[in-house]
Amino acid sequence: MIELAPSILNSDLANIKQEVAKISKADWLHLDVMDGHFVPNLTFGPMFVSAIRTITSLPIEAHLMVDNPEFLIPLYGKEGSSRIIIHAEASCHLHRLIQQIKEAGCQAGLALNPATSLDCLEYLLPDLDLVLLMLVNPGFGGQKLIPEVIPKIKRLRKMIDTAGCACKIEVDGGINWENAALVIDSGVDVIVAGTLIYSDPHPEAAVMRLKNLKI
Repeated sequence: MIELAPSILNSDLANIKQEVAKISKADWLHLDVMDGHFVPNLTFGPMFVSAIRTITSLPIEAHLMVDNPEFLIPLYGKEGSSRIIIHAEASCHLHRLIQQIKEAGCQAGLALNPATSLDCLEYLLPDLDLVLLMLVNPGFGGQKLIPEVIPKIKRLRKMIDTAGCACKIEVDGGINWENAALVIDSGVDVIVAGTLIYSDPHPEAAVMRLKNLKI
């Protein structure tokens, strides 16, 4: 069964307790952290993690779409993140940052934008718990999936299996009911879905439908 990490970016933030309750059957809560520099949007600070932590038992993954992630990793770890994901494009010292995430007591994830090559993973896979492949250019919810990224998922699946690593593959962006099965069949372990879940009249049912989707 696929793991599901709903993003609350496009939920009704004025009623966040009720919105989070709707995804209680998911596996993770995905928090899109944006700084207005690395991506053209501005969202959740570290204190938001501690606030969400009080209303859900779901583990939180903080997806840091930020410049200078080394300054924020300790803060998001301290406030209750279970997994922290940084971007390969945000630093030339990725190994150091991955170790910093682990020192903060969190699982370590590395995100790659659609145009970023898998080559940067060659010496990092054994240290990673998860690789997040962006299926859209990050910054906003509701975008269309870039189809050229699908072969990239398959190549990453082969890399991980060949290396014998326990690293999981997560994908984020543009997932809908028309392409979800194709994405799952490409070899992913975890799907981030925000618009798909929260645009559904029954988010609870949408969570279970996606988790149990047959390929």
